[in-house]
Amino acid sequence: MHDTVRNAHAHHEGEGIDPAILAALRNGTMTIDDALKLERQRLERESGLVPRNGHWERPAERVFTRSERDTTVVLFGGLTWKHERLIQANLRRLGYMAEYLPSPDVRAFELGKEFGNNGLCNPTYFTVGNLIAHLQSLEAGGMSKREIIESYVFFTAGACGPCRFGMYESEYRLALRNAGFEGFRVLILQQHGGLDQSSEDAGLEMNLDFTLGILNAFLVADLLNDIAYKIRPYETEAGATNRALTESLEHVAAAIEREPIYHLPPAFSRLPFLRKHLPGAESIMKFLRQLFASPFPALLRECRALFAEIRVDRTRVKPVVKITGEFWAQTTEGDGNFRIFDFLEQEGAEVLIEPVAPWLLYLLHQEKQWTRDRRLLDLPPDARGRYRLALIVRGYWQYVKKSSLLSLAERLYAREYRRLRSRLDFLPQDIPDQNDLQRIAHPYYHSRIEGGEGHLEVAKNIYYTREKLAHMVLSVKPFGCLPSTQSDGVQTAVVAHHDDIIFLPVETSGEGEANAHSRVQMTLNDARERAREEFASTLESCGLSEATLQEELRKNEALSDPFLRLPSQDAGTAARFSRRIADLRKEKGK
Repeated sequence: MHDTVRNAHAHHEGEGIDPAILAALRNGTMTIDDALKLERQRLERESGLVPRNGHWERPAERVFTRSERDTTVVLFGGLTWKHERLIQANLRRLGYMAEYLPSPDVRAFELGKEFGNNGLCNPTYFTVGNLIAHLQSLEAGGMSKREIIESYVFFTAGACGPCRFGMYESEYRLALRNAGFEGFRVLILQQHGGLDQSSEDAGLEMNLDFTLGILNAFLVADLLNDIAYKIRPYETEAGATNRALTESLEHVAAAIEREPIYHLPPAFSRLPFLRKHLPGAESIMKFLRQLFASPFPALLRECRALFAEIRVDRTRVKPVVKITGEFWAQTTEGDGNFRIFDFLEQEGAEVLIEPVAPWLLYLLHQEKQWTRDRRLLDLPPDARGRYRLALIVRGYWQYVKKSSLLSLAERLYAREYRRLRSRLDFLPQDIPDQNDLQRIAHPYYHSRIEGGEGHLEVAKNIYYTREKLAHMVLSVKPFGCLPSTQSDGVQTAVVAHHDDIIFLPVETSGEGEANAHSRVQMTLNDARERAREEFASTLESCGLSEATLQEELRKNEALSDPFLRLPSQDAGTAARFSRRIADLRKEKGK
């Protein structure tokens, strides 16, 4: 023991052992094992290695409070600029200072790689790199790092499941710290966070007004973006569609910012029943106003007038390319997906984009399915007799109630989309039924497998080809995306069983653009040939020629209206236009 104490004393003189531990060893009130244990705990505490309750906990972060709204700018991004402009308008309507980030470019990717960990997915590098690039531009403009950290917060979506994106909240903070912006606040909206996430002092209050505003922004931006991609390939004046799109979005955004927040009249608060249930009554009124007194149908009718001034020539034969894939990669319009939409249009294709609306309906559908699968699983195994019967009845009631609410939410959201779509003369694409998509995909990809797009990629590949809505399906996903890689493996069997499918998966990254474009060009040649064959076959069956189409187009200005209703037997716009001409000639007796 004396030798051990002497050794410990010598070690203490060189390394700094706790004097209290050393004294306890000298007087024999502590064993060597206990001393080693205490010393290890002290060193772990000093090094920050002590786990709390056996689990890692996220470091405490300064929150964004309500009192800071007037002095703090909410930054966001990750969708198209059309969606982000309307989200910005809604946030401003609710009293926030909000700015959306520009579309991320290759420099953003490089900054994400420089300051982030290795092995992250493509959207994360672009997203955090784009944020860092913006903060650096603020600093270059004269703001100090401390002012930036105090005056800005970043709001983005989170995720869950097998996708690694769900762990990247901490990666954002690491990259920001490495870039010199330690303490910059990142607000995460989780995929399954629910409707109302407000708290008493929340800076970003996700209440009903916030939720309805975001959903309306998605709907309107989806529809306007869709008709722009349908009209632009056929416009006779270059740039006319983009001008109409910009004017329409600014018109809607200005109307949103002017729209007051609805509150029940003060007189209602004096009624005894409503005084107790005032918040609930006000929420019901807001839902009813959304369903029956929304300003958006009238706004979209006004936007239709702006697009109606464009003249189009639908005799141009173009392959229709349906975009699917991972949510971020199929939505962004910059370097994050090799600017694939612009490239396809330059190569003479018509792009059938993927709206945000089907993704939200998919989340509701999966939640409803999860609820159905887990009904009565919490039933106690030892319940007997009438007690067990009562639990079964209560369990089924809870299941029916939740499932009915989810079904109602599905129907209402689809109803809103189709109601607004009708104000644009049904030119934007309709949204497929989620039950149909599940039935189509299930033989190839089990619908209970979640993560990424789940079974949607497989379902859409079959659906858009089978229904003659596209000549080619292009699936865009980040390099190394785990759920998308799994889906691509299944697509081999899908293509083998459906000879008419032209399918191409493209993995995106910060480099490799030329290679990706080359692959798209090769597959697009097959789609282009199919579109030409379809057009020729349609002309022959209708007894028309290309010269006849041009002659009819010259004589009848109404045929250059972008909102002209076309038959739906074919995928190509030129073929459908030919059938429309044939129908008109029949009516005239030609």
